[in-house]
Amino acid sequence: MTQIRWELSAPPVTVGIVVQVFVEGVGERAAKPRVLAVAGRALGAVPPPLQVLIGIVSVQVGASLAKQLFAVAGPAGTVTLRLFFAALVLLLVWRPAVRMGRRALPVVVAYGLVLGTMNLAFYQALARIPQGIAVTVEFLGPLAVALAGSRRWLDVLWALLAGGGVVLLAETRGDLSLLGLLFALIAGACWGLYILLSAALGKRTQEGKGLALGMAVAAVAAMPAGIVESGTSLLSPWVLGIGLAVALLSSVVPYSLELEALRKIPPRVFGILMSLEPAVAALSGLLVLGEALHPLQWLAICCVVAASIGATRSAREGP
Repeated sequence: MTQIRWELSAPPVTVGIVVQVFVEGVGERAAKPRVLAVAGRALGAVPPPLQVLIGIVSVQVGASLAKQLFAVAGPAGTVTLRLFFAALVLLLVWRPAVRMGRRALPVVVAYGLVLGTMNLAFYQALARIPQGIAVTVEFLGPLAVALAGSRRWLDVLWALLAGGGVVLLAETRGDLSLLGLLFALIAGACWGLYILLSAALGKRTQEGKGLALGMAVAAVAAMPAGIVESGTSLLSPWVLGIGLAVALLSSVVPYSLELEALRKIPPRVFGILMSLEPAVAALSGLLVLGEALHPLQWLAICCVVAASIGATRSAREGP
Protein backbone atom coordinates (compact mmCIF):
# COMPACT_ATOMS: atom_id res chain seq x y z
CA MET A 1 0.00 0.00 0.00
CA THR A 2 1.33 3.43 -0.87
CA GLN A 3 2.19 5.55 2.11
CA ILE A 4 0.70 9.01 2.11
CA ARG A 5 2.33 11.60 4.32
CA TRP A 6 0.57 14.45 6.08
CA GLU A 7 1.88 17.47 7.95
CA LEU A 8 0.10 20.10 10.00
CA SER A 9 1.49 22.73 7.69
CA ALA A 10 0.53 20.87 4.54
CA PRO A 11 -3.10 19.80 4.58
CA PRO A 12 -5.87 18.68 2.78
CA VAL A 13 -8.14 20.26 5.34
CA THR A 14 -11.06 17.89 5.53
CA VAL A 15 -12.12 14.37 6.43
CA GLY A 16 -9.51 13.27 3.93
CA ILE A 17 -6.81 14.18 6.46
CA VAL A 18 -8.14 11.45 8.71
CA VAL A 19 -7.90 8.86 5.95
CA GLN A 20 -4.41 10.08 4.98
CA VAL A 21 -2.87 9.90 8.43
CA PHE A 22 -4.51 6.53 9.03
CA VAL A 23 -3.03 5.17 5.80
CA GLU A 24 0.36 6.55 6.77
CA GLY A 25 0.22 4.83 10.15
CA VAL A 26 -0.84 1.54 8.60
CA GLY A 27 1.76 1.74 5.82
CA GLU A 28 2.91 -1.53 4.30
CA ARG A 29 1.54 -3.53 7.25
CA ALA A 30 -2.03 -3.37 5.94
CA ALA A 31 -3.43 -6.51 4.41
CA LYS A 32 -7.00 -5.89 3.29
CA PRO A 33 -9.59 -8.52 4.11
CA ARG A 34 -10.98 -10.36 1.08
CA VAL A 35 -14.26 -8.45 1.14
CA LEU A 36 -12.40 -5.14 0.98
CA ALA A 37 -10.18 -6.41 -1.82
CA VAL A 38 -13.22 -7.32 -3.91
CA ALA A 39 -14.81 -3.96 -3.16
CA GLY A 40 -11.55 -2.23 -4.05
CA ARG A 41 -11.45 -3.86 -7.48
CA ALA A 42 -15.03 -2.77 -8.12
CA LEU A 43 -14.26 0.78 -7.05
CA GLY A 44 -11.15 0.81 -9.20
CA ALA A 45 -13.27 1.20 -12.31
CA VAL A 46 -14.57 4.57 -11.04
CA PRO A 47 -12.34 7.63 -11.73
CA PRO A 48 -10.77 8.83 -8.45
CA PRO A 49 -12.18 12.40 -8.60
CA LEU A 50 -15.64 10.92 -9.07
CA GLN A 51 -15.04 8.62 -6.10
CA VAL A 52 -14.29 11.63 -3.91
CA LEU A 53 -17.36 13.52 -5.11
CA ILE A 54 -19.60 10.49 -4.59
CA GLY A 55 -18.20 10.15 -1.08
CA ILE A 56 -18.96 13.80 -0.32
CA VAL A 57 -22.50 13.47 -1.63
CA SER A 58 -22.96 10.24 0.35
CA VAL A 59 -21.91 11.92 3.62
CA GLN A 60 -24.21 14.89 3.14
CA VAL A 61 -27.21 12.89 1.94
CA GLY A 62 -26.66 10.70 4.99
CA ALA A 63 -26.76 13.80 7.20
CA SER A 64 -29.96 14.99 5.51
CA LEU A 65 -31.53 11.57 6.02
CA ALA A 66 -30.42 11.58 9.65
CA LYS A 67 -32.03 14.97 10.23
CA GLN A 68 -35.36 13.60 9.01
CA LEU A 69 -35.10 10.93 11.71
CA PHE A 70 -34.76 13.48 14.51
CA ALA A 71 -38.52 13.80 15.00
CA VAL A 72 -38.72 10.15 16.07
CA ALA A 73 -35.29 9.18 17.39
CA GLY A 74 -33.89 12.60 18.31
CA PRO A 75 -30.34 13.77 17.51
CA ALA A 76 -28.70 11.63 20.21
CA GLY A 77 -30.73 8.57 19.26
CA THR A 78 -29.81 9.00 15.60
CA VAL A 79 -26.12 9.30 16.51
CA THR A 80 -26.41 6.13 18.57
CA LEU A 81 -27.86 4.21 15.63
CA ARG A 82 -25.27 5.56 13.20
CA LEU A 83 -22.31 4.71 15.41
CA PHE A 84 -23.74 1.33 16.43
CA PHE A 85 -24.25 0.13 12.87
CA ALA A 86 -20.95 1.63 11.66
CA ALA A 87 -19.12 -0.13 14.51
CA LEU A 88 -20.95 -3.38 13.76
CA VAL A 89 -19.91 -3.31 10.09
CA LEU A 90 -16.28 -2.45 10.90
CA LEU A 91 -16.04 -5.09 13.62
CA LEU A 92 -17.39 -7.74 11.25
CA VAL A 93 -14.94 -6.71 8.53
CA TRP A 94 -11.77 -6.32 10.61
CA ARG A 95 -12.50 -8.71 13.53
CA PRO A 96 -10.09 -7.01 15.97
CA ALA A 97 -8.91 -8.64 19.18
CA VAL A 98 -10.22 -6.90 22.29
CA ARG A 99 -6.84 -7.17 24.00
CA MET A 100 -4.32 -4.55 22.94
CA GLY A 101 -1.04 -3.08 24.09
CA ARG A 102 -0.71 -0.38 26.74
CA ARG A 103 0.34 2.16 24.14
CA ALA A 104 -2.69 1.49 21.95
CA LEU A 105 -5.44 1.35 24.57
CA PRO A 106 -5.42 5.05 25.61
CA VAL A 107 -5.39 6.16 21.98
CA VAL A 108 -8.30 3.89 21.01
CA VAL A 109 -10.36 5.05 23.98
CA ALA A 110 -9.57 8.74 23.40
CA TYR A 111 -10.30 8.37 19.69
CA GLY A 112 -13.66 6.76 20.39
CA LEU A 113 -14.67 9.35 23.00
CA VAL A 114 -13.78 12.24 20.72
CA LEU A 115 -15.56 10.60 17.79
CA GLY A 116 -18.70 10.09 19.88
CA THR A 117 -18.63 13.65 21.21
CA MET A 118 -18.05 15.07 17.73
CA ASN A 119 -21.08 13.26 16.32
CA LEU A 120 -23.32 14.13 19.26
CA ALA A 121 -22.38 17.81 19.01
CA PHE A 122 -22.77 17.91 15.22
CA TYR A 123 -26.20 16.29 15.27
CA GLN A 124 -27.31 18.68 18.00
CA ALA A 125 -26.17 21.52 15.73
CA LEU A 126 -27.93 19.92 12.79
CA ALA A 127 -31.17 19.87 14.77
CA ARG A 128 -30.99 23.65 15.30
CA ILE A 129 -29.40 25.23 12.23
CA PRO A 130 -29.35 24.48 8.47
CA GLN A 131 -27.10 21.64 7.38
CA GLY A 132 -24.89 23.79 5.15
CA ILE A 133 -24.16 26.22 7.98
CA ALA A 134 -23.52 23.44 10.50
CA VAL A 135 -20.98 21.78 8.20
CA THR A 136 -19.34 25.11 7.33
CA VAL A 137 -18.80 26.03 11.00
CA GLU A 138 -17.64 22.51 11.85
CA PHE A 139 -15.22 22.70 8.92
CA LEU A 140 -13.24 25.37 10.79
CA GLY A 141 -11.83 22.65 13.07
CA PRO A 142 -9.75 20.78 10.48
CA LEU A 143 -8.92 24.04 8.72
CA ALA A 144 -7.46 25.41 11.98
CA VAL A 145 -5.43 22.22 12.50
CA ALA A 146 -4.14 22.38 8.95
CA LEU A 147 -3.01 26.00 9.28
CA ALA A 148 -1.70 25.75 12.84
CA GLY A 149 1.87 24.87 11.92
CA SER A 150 2.24 27.36 9.09
CA ARG A 151 4.33 30.54 9.28
CA ARG A 152 3.49 31.85 5.82
CA TRP A 153 1.61 35.09 5.25
CA LEU A 154 -0.46 33.49 2.52
CA ASP A 155 -1.91 31.03 5.02
CA VAL A 156 -2.77 33.94 7.29
CA LEU A 157 -4.83 35.27 4.39
CA TRP A 158 -6.71 31.97 4.13
CA ALA A 159 -7.36 32.00 7.86
CA LEU A 160 -8.71 35.54 7.65
CA LEU A 161 -10.92 34.57 4.73
CA ALA A 162 -12.37 31.68 6.74
CA GLY A 163 -12.84 34.00 9.69
CA GLY A 164 -14.66 36.43 7.42
CA GLY A 165 -17.05 33.64 6.53
CA VAL A 166 -17.84 33.14 10.22
CA VAL A 167 -18.43 36.87 10.64
CA LEU A 168 -20.90 36.80 7.76
CA LEU A 169 -22.72 33.91 9.40
CA ALA A 170 -22.82 35.87 12.65
CA GLU A 171 -24.35 38.81 10.79
CA THR A 172 -27.29 36.56 9.84
CA ARG A 173 -27.74 35.19 13.36
CA GLY A 174 -31.22 36.65 13.63
CA ASP A 175 -32.65 33.47 12.11
CA LEU A 176 -29.96 31.15 13.50
CA SER A 177 -29.78 29.41 16.85
CA LEU A 178 -26.71 30.55 18.79
CA LEU A 179 -26.81 27.23 20.63
CA GLY A 180 -26.73 25.46 17.28
CA LEU A 181 -23.67 27.47 16.22
CA LEU A 182 -22.01 26.63 19.56
CA PHE A 183 -22.63 22.92 19.04
CA ALA A 184 -21.14 23.21 15.54
CA LEU A 185 -18.03 24.88 16.97
CA ILE A 186 -17.70 22.10 19.56
CA ALA A 187 -18.00 19.54 16.77
CA GLY A 188 -15.30 21.41 14.82
CA ALA A 189 -12.95 21.40 17.82
CA CYS A 190 -13.54 17.66 18.22
CA TRP A 191 -12.88 17.21 14.50
CA GLY A 192 -9.46 18.81 14.98
CA LEU A 193 -8.67 16.46 17.88
CA TYR A 194 -10.03 13.56 15.86
CA ILE A 195 -7.50 14.28 13.09
CA LEU A 196 -4.58 14.28 15.51
CA LEU A 197 -5.77 11.12 17.27
CA SER A 198 -6.24 9.38 13.94
CA ALA A 199 -2.53 9.77 13.26
CA ALA A 200 -1.66 8.13 16.57
CA LEU A 201 -4.30 5.44 16.03
CA GLY A 202 -2.83 4.45 12.68
CA LYS A 203 0.67 4.18 14.15
CA ARG A 204 -0.27 2.16 17.24
CA THR A 205 -2.79 -0.29 15.76
CA GLN A 206 -2.75 -2.60 12.75
CA GLU A 207 -4.91 -2.47 9.65
CA GLY A 208 -8.43 -1.20 10.40
CA LYS A 209 -8.62 -2.86 13.81
CA GLY A 210 -8.04 0.33 15.76
CA LEU A 211 -10.69 2.13 13.73
CA ALA A 212 -13.20 -0.64 14.43
CA LEU A 213 -12.50 -0.64 18.17
CA GLY A 214 -12.56 3.16 18.32
CA MET A 215 -15.94 3.19 16.57
CA ALA A 216 -17.21 0.67 19.11
CA VAL A 217 -16.05 2.92 21.96
CA ALA A 218 -17.83 5.86 20.33
CA ALA A 219 -21.05 3.84 20.02
CA VAL A 220 -20.93 2.82 23.69
CA ALA A 221 -20.18 6.41 24.73
CA ALA A 222 -23.14 7.79 22.77
CA MET A 223 -25.58 5.04 23.73
CA PRO A 224 -26.68 6.40 27.16
CA ALA A 225 -27.64 9.77 25.65
CA GLY A 226 -29.50 8.04 22.82
CA ILE A 227 -31.42 5.73 25.16
CA VAL A 228 -32.38 8.55 27.53
CA GLU A 229 -33.57 10.74 24.65
CA SER A 230 -35.35 8.14 22.53
CA GLY A 231 -36.02 5.07 24.67
CA THR A 232 -37.68 2.13 22.96
CA SER A 233 -38.34 4.10 19.76
CA LEU A 234 -34.82 3.13 18.73
CA LEU A 235 -36.01 -0.46 18.41
CA SER A 236 -38.66 0.30 15.81
CA PRO A 237 -37.83 -1.70 12.65
CA TRP A 238 -38.12 1.26 10.28
CA VAL A 239 -36.03 3.45 12.60
CA LEU A 240 -33.37 0.74 12.69
CA GLY A 241 -33.49 0.52 8.90
CA ILE A 242 -32.97 4.25 8.45
CA GLY A 243 -30.22 4.18 11.09
CA LEU A 244 -28.42 1.49 9.10
CA ALA A 245 -28.78 3.55 5.92
CA VAL A 246 -27.36 6.61 7.71
CA ALA A 247 -24.40 4.58 8.96
CA LEU A 248 -23.64 3.24 5.49
CA LEU A 249 -24.04 6.62 3.77
CA SER A 250 -22.20 8.66 6.40
CA SER A 251 -19.40 6.30 7.42
CA VAL A 252 -18.85 3.05 5.52
CA VAL A 253 -19.34 4.21 1.90
CA PRO A 254 -17.40 7.50 2.05
CA TYR A 255 -14.52 5.95 4.01
CA SER A 256 -14.13 3.23 1.38
CA LEU A 257 -14.31 5.71 -1.49
CA GLU A 258 -11.84 8.15 0.07
CA LEU A 259 -9.33 5.43 0.86
CA GLU A 260 -9.49 4.10 -2.70
CA ALA A 261 -9.19 7.58 -4.22
CA LEU A 262 -6.15 8.44 -2.09
CA ARG A 263 -4.27 5.56 -3.65
CA LYS A 264 -4.51 7.15 -7.10
CA ILE A 265 -4.53 10.94 -6.76
CA PRO A 266 -2.17 13.31 -4.93
CA PRO A 267 -3.30 14.42 -1.45
CA ARG A 268 -3.38 18.05 -2.64
CA VAL A 269 -5.92 17.24 -5.35
CA PHE A 270 -7.90 15.17 -2.89
CA GLY A 271 -7.96 18.06 -0.43
CA ILE A 272 -9.19 20.51 -3.07
CA LEU A 273 -12.06 18.19 -3.96
CA MET A 274 -12.96 17.61 -0.31
CA SER A 275 -13.00 21.38 0.25
CA LEU A 276 -16.30 21.42 -1.62
CA GLU A 277 -18.02 19.66 1.28
CA PRO A 278 -19.64 22.73 2.89
CA ALA A 279 -21.16 23.74 -0.44
CA VAL A 280 -22.42 20.20 -1.07
CA ALA A 281 -23.89 20.19 2.44
CA ALA A 282 -25.78 23.40 1.68
CA LEU A 283 -27.09 21.95 -1.58
CA SER A 284 -28.15 18.73 0.12
CA GLY A 285 -29.93 20.71 2.80
CA LEU A 286 -31.72 22.71 0.11
CA LEU A 287 -32.72 19.77 -2.10
CA VAL A 288 -33.48 17.13 0.52
CA LEU A 289 -34.64 19.22 3.47
CA GLY A 290 -35.81 22.43 1.77
CA GLU A 291 -33.37 24.55 3.80
CA ALA A 292 -32.97 27.76 1.80
CA LEU A 293 -30.09 30.05 2.77
CA HIS A 294 -29.76 33.83 2.53
CA PRO A 295 -27.25 35.30 0.02
CA LEU A 296 -24.90 36.32 2.86
CA GLN A 297 -24.96 32.78 4.19
CA TRP A 298 -24.05 31.41 0.76
CA LEU A 299 -21.25 33.98 0.57
CA ALA A 300 -19.99 32.85 3.98
CA ILE A 301 -19.91 29.24 2.81
CA CYS A 302 -18.02 30.29 -0.32
CA CYS A 303 -15.44 32.10 1.84
CA VAL A 304 -14.73 28.97 3.87
CA VAL A 305 -14.58 26.80 0.74
CA ALA A 306 -12.20 29.26 -0.94
CA ALA A 307 -10.00 29.39 2.17
CA SER A 308 -9.85 25.60 2.26
CA ILE A 309 -8.97 25.34 -1.43
CA GLY A 310 -6.38 28.09 -1.11
CA ALA A 311 -4.73 26.50 1.92
CA THR A 312 -4.63 23.13 0.16
CA ARG A 313 -3.17 24.52 -3.10
CA SER A 314 -0.46 26.49 -1.32
CA ALA A 315 0.36 23.72 1.15
CA ARG A 316 3.22 22.18 -0.84
CA GLU A 317 4.38 25.23 -2.74
CA GLY A 318 6.69 26.26 0.06
CA PRO A 319 7.21 29.71 1.62
